[in-house]
Amino acid sequence: MKRKLPSKLSSLLFATSSLFVSLALFHSPWSAWAQSSVPSSGQQDARPISQEVHTAAPAALLKPAQIMHIDVDLALVNVVVTDPFNRLVTGLDSDNFRVFEDNVEQEIVNFSSEDVPISIGVIFDCSGSMSNKLGKAREAAIEFFKTANPEDEFFLVSFNERAELASSFTNSVEDLQSRLMLTSSKGRTALLDAIYLGLSQMRGAHNGKRALLILSDGGDNHSRYDEGDIKRLVKEANTQLYAIGIFDPLGYRSRTMEELNGPSLLSEITEMTGGRVFAADNLNELPDIATKIGLELRNQYVLGYRPSNKTHDGRWRKIKVKLRAPRGLPQLSVYSKTGYYAPTH
Repeated sequence: MKRKLPSKLSSLLFATSSLFVSLALFHSPWSAWAQSSVPSSGQQDARPISQEVHTAAPAALLKPAQIMHIDVDLALVNVVVTDPFNRLVTGLDSDNFRVFEDNVEQEIVNFSSEDVPISIGVIFDCSGSMSNKLGKAREAAIEFFKTANPEDEFFLVSFNERAELASSFTNSVEDLQSRLMLTSSKGRTALLDAIYLGLSQMRGAHNGKRALLILSDGGDNHSRYDEGDIKRLVKEANTQLYAIGIFDPLGYRSRTMEELNGPSLLSEITEMTGGRVFAADNLNELPDIATKIGLELRNQYVLGYRPSNKTHDGRWRKIKVKLRAPRGLPQLSVYSKTGYYAPTH
């Protein structure tokens, strides 16, 4: 029997904004509440490219060490912009962005593109199907850790037929690497349980910006929680999800519906949060993909607005970010969260 989720988390908008206020004396807070565009394909050069665009920006700039007093109604949106070659686009200003909530355009009142400390959970698949992939997956996780800043904190969840917290929050990358080396491949795959455990652990994070990195070959076949449970939790959580998909060719996957649908499930839940899945066609690509995700987390824009809809009805608010791309640039893609639940009081 599937385990049911606890009662709905308290209002995301007010709860996370209150956390942002408490953290603002030390770091500019980060959240993600907006709409993702269709991801571009390919795994090209991970280095960010800077489009030297410096138009006047009316929105106030947020800086990591700046002392601020932020209204609890301020929604903060993490945004990633890429070019047709899947390279990060930096150097844009607030004038280059438009934010819509339930199709109503909102005024951007705060803007930042600064790097800030992140709380990150790594969700590491060590099920039996990973037996020939485990070495490269460990190497990818280690390369991801190398992109860390000193103020970042990490935890590690490993899973096969059970999800276990291998390491609680720590600043020691060396300790995490040692624990990764102890993993072995065996058993079935409780991917959804591992994501649930990761999001639960993230409630103890010390940084306003939060992310999960999932390294897995896809489908779930042994979780107590189901897709609906996890999707609801992901929509309520203040956490971006990224995944490195180490997928077998379709003809080699097990025949259960869960395993066949593994890649699409990962894509759906990551895009809801403003993250995405990077599929590895070759195991040797894994370390470079992990580095690319680390850089993407460091090169995000933050857009702040006060929602024009003040109703506290607890309903889902759809948000979409659009670009006013500077002249001369190719078609750009935007990634950000699909929405948030309005407060209830």
